[in-house]
Amino acid sequence: MSAYLNALGVICALGRGKDEVARNLFAGDCSGMRSEAGWVPERSLPVGAVAGELAQIPAELARHGTRNNQLLLEAALQIRQDIDQAIQTYGRERIGVVLGTSTSGIDEASRGLAHYLREQQFPAEYDYQQQELSAPANFLADWLQLGGPTYVISTACTSSARALASARRLLDLGVCDAVLCGGVDSLCKLTLNGFSSLEAVSDDRCNPFSLNRNGINIGEAAALFLMSRQAGEHQSIALLGSGASSDAHHISAPEPTGRGARQAMSTALERAGLQAQQISYLNLHGTATRHNDAMESEAVAALFPAGVPCSSTKPMTGHTLGAAGALEAAFCWLSLSAGNHDRSLPPHIWDGQPDPELPVLNWVTPTDCLASTGPRYLMSNSFAFGGNNISLIIGDAP
Repeated sequence: MSAYLNALGVICALGRGKDEVARNLFAGDCSGMRSEAGWVPERSLPVGAVAGELAQIPAELARHGTRNNQLLLEAALQIRQDIDQAIQTYGRERIGVVLGTSTSGIDEASRGLAHYLREQQFPAEYDYQQQELSAPANFLADWLQLGGPTYVISTACTSSARALASARRLLDLGVCDAVLCGGVDSLCKLTLNGFSSLEAVSDDRCNPFSLNRNGINIGEAAALFLMSRQAGEHQSIALLGSGASSDAHHISAPEPTGRGARQAMSTALERAGLQAQQISYLNLHGTATRHNDAMESEAVAALFPAGVPCSSTKPMTGHTLGAAGALEAAFCWLSLSAGNHDRSLPPHIWDGQPDPELPVLNWVTPTDCLASTGPRYLMSNSFAFGGNNISLIIGDAP
């Protein structure tokens, strides 16, 4: 049974909406990564912030008023017509919401607590529920008055990739007829300072898989799919397979041989009924940290001995943490979209200086493109603290 990805709403440092994001993605546009002070004491860091005003949370849902939910609302508004059609077709009780996040409303909560320490009372707009990890899914379900299963998965940087896999299971089990699934994370001081304390944040734009790589950049994003068992009217793109593993090697460092990452990719291929050589493109987790890139290189080289076109898109968006899995799955979706007339792929942005200690990978250049015929299958990797790994395969539906 196929799980069709019939609509996509997306917002990140590359822009708002499918057209703008795709145009900048395929052009390798890194202009959305801007250096900002104020996040981490005595440091100015590149961040992938969404510029401009965001959609306002409706007054009757003011308790949901967080930047995280505003990003999610922006993505949902882009596909509101598709959502309304699904509601009309299936009914509100048969539509679920499964999202991934790691920040939720923690930025508003942090400011609320700081206000309490100063004033001995919380600000009027503070609501404890804003910081609960379930908050984005609860907001979306309340806004749309949906009655299906509603929950959030929070497994750090694999959160929203796992949300897509979980959404498919709801369809396969017959629990839902459609699921709104994806992820959202907003910039906040907690995560930036946390990664900074781990000495994992670069002062420059991240440089994945380079000899000179020295850490991540952090960004914010929302990516929201409408997944159903019915093919889209104009094009059929589906989640064909997923594979997850948990090697539990270390609380923050990846297992150095890439054993768990390779297991996740292999399982995704098996569930999709595909061989490694059938994958047309691989979106790497590619955080530009020393250990992650080394591990992922080993895993990819072992599973794809003949090579596979691949790239890390994080120099264009930053690492969007809980939203990264869905956002990078969205980049695969955009590559397959009928609107991608040139069949472009996301290019690999780096300084071109390979690390001689890493296996050689097949980097996507601005001139590379997908085949014009035949079924096309794209893979996306996401890895997280604790040895938590997941790979998704998105492709032309059979």
